[in-house]
Amino acid sequence: MTDTLHPLGGRRAWAIWGTAIAVYILTVMHRSSMSVAGLNATERFGISASALASFTVVQLLVYAAMQVPVGVLLDRYGSKRLLVTASLLLFAAQTAFSLVASYPAALAARALLGVGDALVFISVLRVLMLWFPALRQPVMSQLTGLLGGLGAIVATVPMAAALRSLGWTPTFAAAGLLSLVTGVAVLMFLRDSPYDEPLHRTKQSLGEIRLNLRRAWTEPGTRLGLWTHFTTIFSAGTFGLLWGYPFLVRGQGISSTTAASLLVLPVLASMALGPLVGRYAARYPFYRSWIVLAVIGSTVTMWTVVLLWPGQAPLPVLVMLIVVLAAGGPGSMLGLDYARTFNPATRFGAANGIVNTGGFIATLICIAAVGVMLDLSAHELTRTVGGFNNISDFKWALSVQYLLWSVGTVQILRYRRRARATLARYNPEIYEALRANKVVPLT
Repeated sequence: MTDTLHPLGGRRAWAIWGTAIAVYILTVMHRSSMSVAGLNATERFGISASALASFTVVQLLVYAAMQVPVGVLLDRYGSKRLLVTASLLLFAAQTAFSLVASYPAALAARALLGVGDALVFISVLRVLMLWFPALRQPVMSQLTGLLGGLGAIVATVPMAAALRSLGWTPTFAAAGLLSLVTGVAVLMFLRDSPYDEPLHRTKQSLGEIRLNLRRAWTEPGTRLGLWTHFTTIFSAGTFGLLWGYPFLVRGQGISSTTAASLLVLPVLASMALGPLVGRYAARYPFYRSWIVLAVIGSTVTMWTVVLLWPGQAPLPVLVMLIVVLAAGGPGSMLGLDYARTFNPATRFGAANGIVNTGGFIATLICIAAVGVMLDLSAHELTRTVGGFNNISDFKWALSVQYLLWSVGTVQILRYRRRARATLARYNPEIYEALRANKVVPLT
């Protein structure tokens, strides 16, 4: 290996990572921008609950479909090119969304947003992997996800205030312009690698790409990461990206200002939980799955309390639910940590692309199902304008989560057993190192 121009984890590394993080924060803001704009969108486009859900569903569907191709592109072209491209796409998508007045055109803009969004997260993770020492990467991964939550904060109270004072077009146009600024910053300051020679990226044939993807997919540790990501994050995603705000305002009778403020809580809670989860995962890598199962169990418990509560739940109970949902983000990051642990660096992009599809597939399924169930249970007179004012409608619709939790938990237990058995058979030294709570990724 060639010498580095800059030490791993040094000042230059933090500057590079900070530039990449700026892109990610804005990306999360764009992704979450419908969280408080849903009710405005039903009025602007004259759409129902299921049509409103389709904005986020299409965005996440494109995101999930792009993950594996993006992983291949990342292994070949590096983070800088992908982050610049993402910034341009996000600028174009939000600018278009701010201007269009028809539902099909707005849907196309959200699809383009999904393409730009798909390029960002694993590109930032690759920056982290190359610029920081291996032992610091679990904590840095959690910090990455945690800081991305700042974008979700901007998409709540500030965006709600901007929509009220400035209106639809200036708000979304200004959001798009910010991505153009960060794209310029990436072009000027970000460097793919700390080494004095650029990374050599072999141009792979289609057959080689398929082989690399197949090896990543058949690795049980990758699938363990996929189902971990699938099961931990979808409930928080469903709540934060679309249905939390209507649930609080129309279902629980909370004011719009209070509801927008409550959506900030998961980010603040993640700031406390993320570093703890990352530190525990780095110190006890063999027992990461117990964190995952604890996250799932606590989420199921709190939703059960809220959904079984007679009528509208008290505010303290809703606050507890939202705080517990915050653990889904740090929990999902452990899925990506599994991809890093069980795959060699040459398959980093492919494995992370596969894992990162899990939570977004689950989220889009849940968001779509909730929208359809709300339409089915809504009254005929309100159906065409997003008829979901009845708390019982929400409780019925949100119960779909139990199916996804059940499927995901069974698969986590299944692939945890397979991943451990496969590692013990083919890489006994690494298996014993993990049992001794030492992180020794494949090379």
